[in-house]
Amino acid sequence: MYRSYLKIAFRNLLKNKASTLINIGGLAVGMAVAMLIGLWIWDELSYDRYHANYEQIAQVMQHQTFNGEVGTQVSNPALMGGEIRDKYGSDFKYVLQSSWNGNHTLAYQDKKLLKPGNYFEPEVAEMLSLNMLQGTRDGLKEPYTIMLSASVAKAFFGDADPMGKMFKVDNQADVKVTGVYEDLPLNSTFRDMTFILPWKLYLISNPWVEEMEGPWGSNFTQTFAQIADHADMAAVSAKIKNVKLNKVDKEEARYKPVVFLHPMSQWHLYEEFKNGKNIGGRIQTVWLFGIIGLFVLLLACINFMNLSTARSEKRAKEVGIRKSIGSLRTQLITQFLSESLLVAIFAFVFSIVLVLLMLPFFNEVADKKMSILWSNPLFWTIGIVFSLLTGLIAGTYPAFYLSSFQPLKVLKGTFRVGRWASVPRKVLVVMQFTVSITLIIGTVIVFRQIEFAKNRPIGYERDGLVYSGITEPIHAHFDAISHELKSSGAIVAMTGSGSPTTEVWNTNGGFNWEGKDPNLGVDFPNNAVTHDYGKTVGWKIKAGRDFSREFASDTSAFILNEAAVKFIGFKEPIGSILEWNDQPYRVIGVVEDLIVQSPYQPVRPSLFHIETDQSNLAILKINPELSPKDALGKIETIFAKNDPASVFNFQFIDEEYAQKFGDEVRTGKLATFFAILAIFISCLGLFGLASFVAEQRTKEIGVRKVLGATILSVWGLLSKEFVALVLLSCVLAIPLSYYYLHAWLQQFEYRTTISWWIFVAAVVGALLITLLTVSYQAIRAAAANPVKSLRSE
Repeated sequence: MYRSYLKIAFRNLLKNKASTLINIGGLAVGMAVAMLIGLWIWDELSYDRYHANYEQIAQVMQHQTFNGEVGTQVSNPALMGGEIRDKYGSDFKYVLQSSWNGNHTLAYQDKKLLKPGNYFEPEVAEMLSLNMLQGTRDGLKEPYTIMLSASVAKAFFGDADPMGKMFKVDNQADVKVTGVYEDLPLNSTFRDMTFILPWKLYLISNPWVEEMEGPWGSNFTQTFAQIADHADMAAVSAKIKNVKLNKVDKEEARYKPVVFLHPMSQWHLYEEFKNGKNIGGRIQTVWLFGIIGLFVLLLACINFMNLSTARSEKRAKEVGIRKSIGSLRTQLITQFLSESLLVAIFAFVFSIVLVLLMLPFFNEVADKKMSILWSNPLFWTIGIVFSLLTGLIAGTYPAFYLSSFQPLKVLKGTFRVGRWASVPRKVLVVMQFTVSITLIIGTVIVFRQIEFAKNRPIGYERDGLVYSGITEPIHAHFDAISHELKSSGAIVAMTGSGSPTTEVWNTNGGFNWEGKDPNLGVDFPNNAVTHDYGKTVGWKIKAGRDFSREFASDTSAFILNEAAVKFIGFKEPIGSILEWNDQPYRVIGVVEDLIVQSPYQPVRPSLFHIETDQSNLAILKINPELSPKDALGKIETIFAKNDPASVFNFQFIDEEYAQKFGDEVRTGKLATFFAILAIFISCLGLFGLASFVAEQRTKEIGVRKVLGATILSVWGLLSKEFVALVLLSCVLAIPLSYYYLHAWLQQFEYRTTISWWIFVAAVVGALLITLLTVSYQAIRAAAANPVKSLRSE
């Protein structure tokens, strides 16, 4: 019996080729979108699951109250790991201190490469369950050792054995290769950790860490932990909350540090904090695209329902004959569901082909390296179940609708679907275009918000600016190198800086001023620069003057940004005294706010002061008369001459700034991609319905033309119904999209407005798309020979 159902279903599909192609094509596109989004969500949800101890690993973080607000940070004092081990050792399996991931020069014989890596305590390989290709996980027990990722080992040694070979790190320490581990996947937080050095070597190479004054007040390292197998993450987190508060002095206690564990399972998707509370993060994007995927698939199912019910009158006789010779309604429902399941299976096969074609583009836009999980049984199980469910969802309503026809009326010829029979189809068309128009409006708003933030005045001139790390040889001859670079014509200005203009690398407390609340803990970004900083970055002086070598007193002076002046409350900032660690500094200038961190958020109060010893970056202004390639070639030559043991590494500041919009740009591009596909699916259904309506009204059109109707009037007759439905969709989509997009914009302090023209443009665009879609069938029907129309049966 089921074989008969499938055979009849296959014949019916072949008989109605146009509607079959539309159904299969629409469902395939919907399934492909759902599959792509499913792969993306799978990648997001599986982030960091490469590590076997995923459920027990956490990062030690802290909340502190700065400038009257609770802030959350990942950096810790270098003593944090040891203190937690000593006080709460029974609750942890490992507590490890780490440096920040950064670029280091690795040299083997004459070969030098700049690679990102970390200093870590030796148990890191065990905690992160690194897959050791050579050596063991105990390879970092001794201080002068190194473990390499497989790609770095390959880059240096090819197929030769790297074990036991000696490297030089940053032209300082000689270390021995004691292990090679498998490269970490892209969806791991540690994916850029291409080598690991022992924490002991970090302390040996940086003796100031243990010698520095007030080690509990300085946060410049990271701490990771793995709780004991029997421990509960929340309970352990509560235990350690005062571990720092119990060690700091009275001055630091004003910041009210609260230490806590942030589980690895939340690092990627729940990374945002506000006022000491976790407010989510990328998980919102996961939910957003999950909902979009479901809606796009629903649009494809709607096409199937609409076209199936629209052709109900043509299948009415088939139903009447079947019922009259004894077919049960359940048998008819099974027959019609067989057709929809067959369509769904064909669509699933076609969707896999579409996914294979779209994956390279999708990966590029999403910044992923996803692939179809061919060998994963779960993928095929989900795919098959997914296809069957799609077929059932798409086919259930048509099956019950078609099987409900009364055989007596059908066979007597008195059966008519009636004017109300088209209402469900109209509702579904309205639903389709409401979703599509909402997606279009949402995409426009996302890109407007990105452009709004991009056009925000940033307070300096980023074009032509590059920065590079300063090694000891470069630092020792900084002024001479600057003069040589200018003489070569490669640059027009050069300065030293403690941070790039696109990030905050250093913040400080200990500031006091007249009228300050003694209980207020402050923490200001504080950048140590050289005299030519303002000239190089092109900041805008709003009051006072810039740093100058003509004034020896500038080594005890501050330049404030406007946000700092406003926060402190200086009415006449120039000449005012600001104490830092009980040392007086005179304010000599005020500059326009520099956008250093998020372009969507207010600028933090910031200070600049002269201190060449802490200026560990060189910021260079490339000569605009030279091409960047030629200028960088000259810079690299001069840097290499002064420090032949290091690799010249640079970053364009405008590119670094552009990365601040990366997540939003990717979200916008993906939303655009899905919106286009949603419109395509909706138009595909509209095209199918228009062709059916034109076919159904063939005789009516013939009569009208015989009586003198023009092509234009017939086109208007066939188009107006669809235009009305799309206009209704616009009426529903506009308030819906405004509500959700207005709520989305509230997360940005610096945000665009939702202009009226966006909705007008969306309405006009939707109408044009609709008219283009239905016009082909309408004009074709209107231009047909009325004689042939009236003769046809």
